[in-house]
Amino acid sequence: MKKKITALVLVAAMMAALAGCGGTAAPADASFAADASSVEEASSAEEASEALADGVLTAGTNAAFPPFEYVGDDGKPEGFDIALIRAIGEKLGVEVEVRDMEFDSLVTSIGSKIDVAIAGMTVTEERKAMVTFSDPYYDAVQYVILPAGSSIASIEDLKGKNIGCQLGTTGNYLIEDSIEGAAAQTYNKAIDAVNDLINGKLEAVIIDQNPAEVFVKNHPDEIRLIPGADFGFEAEQYAIAMPKDDAALAEAVNAALAELRSDGSYDALVEQYINSSEN
Repeated sequence: MKKKITALVLVAAMMAALAGCGGTAAPADASFAADASSVEEASSAEEASEALADGVLTAGTNAAFPPFEYVGDDGKPEGFDIALIRAIGEKLGVEVEVRDMEFDSLVTSIGSKIDVAIAGMTVTEERKAMVTFSDPYYDAVQYVILPAGSSIASIEDLKGKNIGCQLGTTGNYLIEDSIEGAAAQTYNKAIDAVNDLINGKLEAVIIDQNPAEVFVKNHPDEIRLIPGADFGFEAEQYAIAMPKDDAALAEAVNAALAELRSDGSYDALVEQYINSSEN
């Protein structure tokens, strides 16, 4: 049964969790600091946020981006991002409902069809103008996937090429804005771009490192990877996108993220979903 968790109950639950956790160090680039005051702020934010008022947090994702999100054996979205948003919901005392959507429609659906979006979404100035982002939870870099026999090795070699990417992603923007004469072939699912690459319809695909490694692991004789750093691509950060006008929700989510960092839950999810996919 859905129910609204009162601020008093939330404070008690989160304080108890803090008291019982051993705590692990967050990565050096993470700006998380969980303490009693942040928990109290989160409980007040939970009470004030309309997104949490009914006891349910609706999260949009695009389940075609392994290991962050993919369709599990039961036909439902799974992956690191899904596990992370469910853990956040548990900290906030709310149910989490996940909706699988096209990536390009996630931002415009926030505040209407969904409460938040978590989909390996990079923080950009363009998106920041439309949504509020949580504290970053993962650092990533773009990789270039090539046919096994390709001689492409630099940004110069990509000029004028037919390059695949997922619609609305960083790879999409890089092709259009940073690679002279290149034609961006966009797909709703990254795997469709990879399949076209394998079938000779594309000369390269640009996608985030972790899903790129998964795809190459599944097709080791047909495609290969080059780190984006070799092409001058800079690192980026993933964050949870939320409504622009709901500061209370952002405070609550950030406090929950901080606690997941401090109690070791975040590291456990990285090991389960991300590190294991690289083995």
